[in-house]
Amino acid sequence: MLILVTGGAGFIGSHIVTALAGAGHEVRVLDSLLSAAHRTAPPIPDGADWWHADVRDREAVAAALRGVDAVCHQAAMVGLGKDFADAPDYVGCNDLGTAVLLAGMAQAGVGRLVLASSMVVYGEGRYECPRHGVVRPGPRRVADLEEGRFEPPCPTCDDPLVPGLVAEEAPADPRNVYAATKLAQEHLSAAWGRATGGRVAALRYHNVYGPGMPRDTPYAGVASLFRSALERGEAPRVFEDGGQLRDFVHVRDVAAANATALAGMDDLPEGALRAYNVGSGQPHTVGEMAAALAAAHGGPKPVVTGQYRLGDVRHITASSQRLRDELGWKAQVSFAEGMAEFATAPLRAG
Repeated sequence: MLILVTGGAGFIGSHIVTALAGAGHEVRVLDSLLSAAHRTAPPIPDGADWWHADVRDREAVAAALRGVDAVCHQAAMVGLGKDFADAPDYVGCNDLGTAVLLAGMAQAGVGRLVLASSMVVYGEGRYECPRHGVVRPGPRRVADLEEGRFEPPCPTCDDPLVPGLVAEEAPADPRNVYAATKLAQEHLSAAWGRATGGRVAALRYHNVYGPGMPRDTPYAGVASLFRSALERGEAPRVFEDGGQLRDFVHVRDVAAANATALAGMDDLPEGALRAYNVGSGQPHTVGEMAAALAAAHGGPKPVVTGQYRLGDVRHITASSQRLRDELGWKAQVSFAEGMAEFATAPLRAG
């Protein structure tokens, strides 16, 4: 197949391009090289048909879709950004860009889409109260955060909660601008599928890390910020008490999930979107990740600051059982192996 990878020069996209080319596909890359992710021009994977263009450019997208069999849509502005002033850029890049792409696909008759979604669409993760069963806590109160009470309480009785794994059926509850734009991408893609009969696999990535992450940028993930600090000889600064649970999944596993989804596209329901969590299945706390990275790097031990960011959630870990059962994907890189590699892996000038 000829596969168009939007954002194919980015951190995750470039690994996907490599995986698809290795599986024998022809790959076309469309990327605008946004300055938030690219301070310098990145190397383009060998053999890729390179198009330097913005996914919001209708003419460029229409041209790039000619002859394409499927689209792997990675182009997006990621992370929490600096502040709410970033909102128009997020909506423009993520939602307008997706709308332009989908309109072009409808016009060109391209009916297969793998969408890079995110676990942030869920908001907080899954929680159980010993007295009230599964509950959904609201946003954490500023007064609690200021006092160092980071665990969300039961919304009914205020008792402590037990975190669990989120399945794809969990209701969406985006709690920041980035999360809202990722959910909007899913809704737009679902509308496109219903209108055209196209098939959509929405891959909800959990915390992706690995070689080639951009360094020192508010748009990067926490793993990159910790790794950048260690490279400078500084201690990673861990927010809250470090007890936030996450699922850190290696970028090569994410690339493999995209290749697997594309290979199984014809088995998906026609005209529908199917969501899949993409996680390692090995939850760890942010503090554990920082400690493992520092130990493997040989740098200073992490410092727990007690600081917090409004919009951050406390615990979010995934069940990726659907992706394993339906498409046969399973993460291959263990937490220990991945952190040992990432501790010394090159970063991008992001």
